[in-house]
Amino acid sequence: MITSDLIKIADNQGSVCGDKSHLSCEDSSDASTGVCSTESEGYVNSYILSPGGRRYFKPTVDASRIPFRGQVFETLEKGCKFYTNYGGLSGFDIRKTTEKRTEEKKTIILKQYVCNREGFNDVDLGSSDCSGSKEVQGRRTMSRRCGCKAKFVLKITSVKTYYVFSFVELHNHPLVSESGRHFLKANRKMTVGLRNIVFDSSKVNIGPRKTFCFAKELYGGYANVGATLCDFRNCDRDLKLYVGERDGQMMIDKFKVMQETCKSLYYAYDVDSDGHLTKFFWADAVGRRNFELYGDAVSFDATFDTNKYNMIFAPFTGVDKHDKCVTFAACLLSQESVTDYSWVFSHFVKAMGRNPVVIVTDQCAAIKVAIRDTFVAVNGLVASKHRLCMWHIMDKFPMKLGNRLCKETDFMEKMKTYVWSSIIEIDEFEAGWIAIINEFKLEDNKWLSDMYAIRSCWIPAYFRNDPMFGLMRTTSRSESENFLFSQFHKQGDTLCEFCLRFQSAMDRQRNETVRLDNESNSSLPVTLSTWFIEDDAANLFIRAIFYKLQEEIMVCCYDMQIKRMSEEVDGVTHFEIRDVKVMNKLFKGSVSRNHAVCSCNKFVMCGIVCRHAFCGLKQIGVIKFPKTLVLNRWMKIVESGTSSISVSVSNDCLKMEQTSLKMTEIWFDFRQAVNKAGVQADRLDYVHKTVKQLNAELDNQSGDFADFTKKDHMGAMLGPQPVGELTILVPKNCKNKGNYFKKRLVSEREKALNKSKKRIRKCKKCEAVTHDARTCPLKKEENPKKKGKTEADGDDSRTGPEKKHERPQKKQAEFGN
Repeated sequence: MITSDLIKIADNQGSVCGDKSHLSCEDSSDASTGVCSTESEGYVNSYILSPGGRRYFKPTVDASRIPFRGQVFETLEKGCKFYTNYGGLSGFDIRKTTEKRTEEKKTIILKQYVCNREGFNDVDLGSSDCSGSKEVQGRRTMSRRCGCKAKFVLKITSVKTYYVFSFVELHNHPLVSESGRHFLKANRKMTVGLRNIVFDSSKVNIGPRKTFCFAKELYGGYANVGATLCDFRNCDRDLKLYVGERDGQMMIDKFKVMQETCKSLYYAYDVDSDGHLTKFFWADAVGRRNFELYGDAVSFDATFDTNKYNMIFAPFTGVDKHDKCVTFAACLLSQESVTDYSWVFSHFVKAMGRNPVVIVTDQCAAIKVAIRDTFVAVNGLVASKHRLCMWHIMDKFPMKLGNRLCKETDFMEKMKTYVWSSIIEIDEFEAGWIAIINEFKLEDNKWLSDMYAIRSCWIPAYFRNDPMFGLMRTTSRSESENFLFSQFHKQGDTLCEFCLRFQSAMDRQRNETVRLDNESNSSLPVTLSTWFIEDDAANLFIRAIFYKLQEEIMVCCYDMQIKRMSEEVDGVTHFEIRDVKVMNKLFKGSVSRNHAVCSCNKFVMCGIVCRHAFCGLKQIGVIKFPKTLVLNRWMKIVESGTSSISVSVSNDCLKMEQTSLKMTEIWFDFRQAVNKAGVQADRLDYVHKTVKQLNAELDNQSGDFADFTKKDHMGAMLGPQPVGELTILVPKNCKNKGNYFKKRLVSEREKALNKSKKRIRKCKKCEAVTHDARTCPLKKEENPKKKGKTEADGDDSRTGPEKKHERPQKKQAEFGN
């Protein structure tokens, strides 16, 4: 109860149901006045017997809540609110009907409100043929109307106030009991607080049903939520309708505002000849700063089904100092062409200021051409090297060569020995490849010949001398990123929703980085050896990298055999070391007190000192970690040097978040008060009394909160709707190779995998997964709705003369003898 009262204060809505003591119905009987009272499940059956034996039900509420003839209200809205609250307390909903205006149609002089069960519904049994089958099968619906005569009429006075002209209190139907009154429309409202919950939950891909269950726990019960599951779903629907066809324009306008508050944000977009959005690229200040620190190797891979327009989503992913994924930038594309990828890569260079050292992708031909034409050596930039994902190529071996060869022989084991190894030289790899091909008589296999022709793009032996090329050999980093984003995105998301959920994913990723930073800076890992260089490494390196160095140190102490050691010349000692762990392979190294070099080139490829170098350093008595072997990207405190990229934001951006922060502070303070009260009843009563008193004070205050409409609230959450003609239209429905309706050749293996998965419910008309055949847009185009009642025959909720309702006569079916 305390929580629900606080929520009313946060929403500034006041009490809807009033004092709970007025909600109970007295179980009494007064035979002298003809009043009887019984109670059944869901309804309060307190009725009055008329002389004719008809039952009339009278609400049982406090006298101060009951309207009376002559009662005056300052405005029409206050009179409507009073009667609505009265209906919520009594157990019925109201409906607006008759309305009369002045001749100028400006001022309402009379307004009538009735019980929502007033009048009758028209009955249409439908037409049927001789066989008894109906032409159109309608939905089974229920009718609540029973001709109730309860009403509340307001009329204007000479001083522009309104008084109760007529009031009928009795109803001809049972009233809803207290246990079911929270389902009444009078007691239901999606307040600002509830809409915030729905909106914030949608940013982390929590649907209306789970959000409703969470609100129940937060508010202390379903009855205290003040809305139903259907209301939550409608709110989520309204958010999408608010965006509508303005999706592309609103997203670009939002990025313009974000760039004004944070100058380091970079974004670019492109439209087609008709104005439809086709390409969008963005990189925030944190992503650009991270590229300066960790932009040695970049993985780029496209994923699908992240938005309602089927635009492909492709993030630029790297490896941070914790050996975790870090996102530099991202893009949305309507096509997978060379032109589109070249456009994205060119803006990536503009945003980051340089080319990536190496970029890892799959075997997409369009990406390959775009990288060759874009990441080139121009204007002092170093050309990027393109590396293909090894996993994608190795995964194709069973499909291209057959399962018998790959799974029933030792072909794959022998091939992996040379393909995955990063310690063998190029000539050793080529000799081993040719020997395996000849052994299994695969000289004429075209696919193997093609893979061998491009071996310099995916075999590690060809990247041994390139700095940091060992950080990524596959696009698994991108696959991990795509899995992270899949937890936030849905196929039916608008672009505005997509950007909000993308930011939520970034917040999770960056919060994990901060957590790991805090753990590494506030504690030291346990060392396993007595060598002082291990203690020095624990103070210098981040925890994840230290554990890798610790493994190398322990191996160097137990599994290395020094075969030859030269005399020290100019401070440098040469070694030949046999590695027991790697097939007794012999490695050559040169060490000094300030540096170390090894033929395995692990430090060159990954930036981590190898076990062979440690063995040499230990042999010459080095106890301090050489500074030349400490890379900036692996240190606890990464030094960014001079950078023009600022991650600070302006005060205007902070003002935009003040309201949200203030609500968070209110909740925090309230929780603190409840925690201090503990389980002591007197303290909890004091907190409850204080909250209710504050709630009543806010309810009596006349503020401008009523002017804050649902549309204004959605504008505050999603951004204002553009004014005037749209210059950026929503993207056309894209058809890329990863879409669910794209027709392409599917292998037998993929068919088997898809068959084993759980079947996804799709629309039978267009095969989309965001709706079914009942709500398919194609159905609406094929069968446009017929116009129902004309404007002159409008329903009771519209203004106009009151329509007299008569109970319709049921049609009698004629049957032959």
